[in-house]
Amino acid sequence: MTETTQTHPITPRAGLRKLAIRGLFAGLLAGTASAFAFGSSAEAQNIAGLSANTPVTWSADFGQLQDRQNRVVLSGNVIIEQGDLRLTAERTTIAYTDAGTLRIQRIDATGGVIVTRGSERARGDAAVYDFNRRVIVMSGGVALNRGTDRLDGGRLTIDLNTGVSSVDGAGSRPADGQNAGRVSGTFAVPESD
Repeated sequence: MTETTQTHPITPRAGLRKLAIRGLFAGLLAGTASAFAFGSSAEAQNIAGLSANTPVTWSADFGQLQDRQNRVVLSGNVIIEQGDLRLTAERTTIAYTDAGTLRIQRIDATGGVIVTRGSERARGDAAVYDFNRRVIVMSGGVALNRGTDRLDGGRLTIDLNTGVSSVDGAGSRPADGQNAGRVSGTFAVPESD
């Protein structure tokens, strides 16, 4: 049996693009963490004093650059942090385009997705961040907690253009004592003096 090896010349442009993609793999998550913020689009870009230059750290059991498919896959205990913002998931896929410049198109996180910032926490089975539409959708048993307040539903949609977040019961699992397909919550009432 004969072994065949194919070689492809690496042009300066192709070599630079490969370096850029590898750099993307190491640091592209800077926008990820800030995108999952609760609140207005201004807060999403400058969360509690964080700027886009705030370092992002990430770790996973496994990372894979799928260059031909224009995506990066992180799996196994994925943790992404920027300042006090933290995203955890079992798997994260980052899709990008490479038409001269690299642009993130979409981030999909699955498997027990949890996003925390200070006393705020959002949990769901999956999350999708569409960079073009600037919309984040968390789905599957969504729970949004802020301090002692809690909101449950099937889907949480965060529109970073308008700063409006909404929860609906679409596809929800029933919360304690509730029917599926409904939004439910608990709000703390301050004690009066």
